[in-house]
Amino acid sequence: MVAIYKREMRSYFTTWTGYIFLAVAICLSAFIFAMSTLLNGNGTSDTSGYFSIMIYGMVFFLPILTMKSFSEEKKLKTEQLLMTAPISSWQMVLGKYLSALTMLGIYLVASLLFFIPLFDYAVVDTINGYGPNVALMIGNLFALLLVGACFIAIGIFISSLTENQFASIVLTILILLAFLLVSSFNSLIENETVRVILDWFSLYARYENFTYGVFDISALLYYISLAGVFVFLTTRVFEARRYN
Repeated sequence: MVAIYKREMRSYFTTWTGYIFLAVAICLSAFIFAMSTLLNGNGTSDTSGYFSIMIYGMVFFLPILTMKSFSEEKKLKTEQLLMTAPISSWQMVLGKYLSALTMLGIYLVASLLFFIPLFDYAVVDTINGYGPNVALMIGNLFALLLVGACFIAIGIFISSLTENQFASIVLTILILLAFLLVSSFNSLIENETVRVILDWFSLYARYENFTYGVFDISALLYYISLAGVFVFLTTRVFEARRYN
């Protein structure tokens, strides 16, 4: 697994993928942060709006990381090398998954620079009762990491189904949006059971608690479980091709 992890991390920075991902992610995040926090006109250091929007922002730049995970292997005919490598399918998938998760971590650490200007107004804001809430920021960044872990797992699974990278990125975006927006249809549905089921599948409903400073253990378990399910499904897809 370590060899696959190193190989994937190296590929992010020996090709355009890693640089494009970081450039798009940081530029988009900086724009969202500026509009939702620095230039929102209310004179506070409230970051809840930024984090509420960023979950949707990740829908559009995280698939850049996952689109080539398996699609490129099939396109370049290097998948056979992976299938004959002396490692298990779990190690293969986890190596790719953890490398993408590492790139997400690098982006989140880089995004900490956005918050520096908030502390320039710390004294004034504290007087007005709107001082930067560091604990809330850290909790929200952790929530983004959890949601991102799910997004990456879903993206890698989609990548394992096709060799077309464009199809992979489009399908991933559509599926991620479906997971986020599924609870939005509740107002159109009268059946209580269906509404509960839709709420259960909603990624955003659980994430929203974190933006208000609530650490939701059930949400933590949900995100970990959902990521685990899609990593498992990717492993099964890889094994099906490996042994057939």
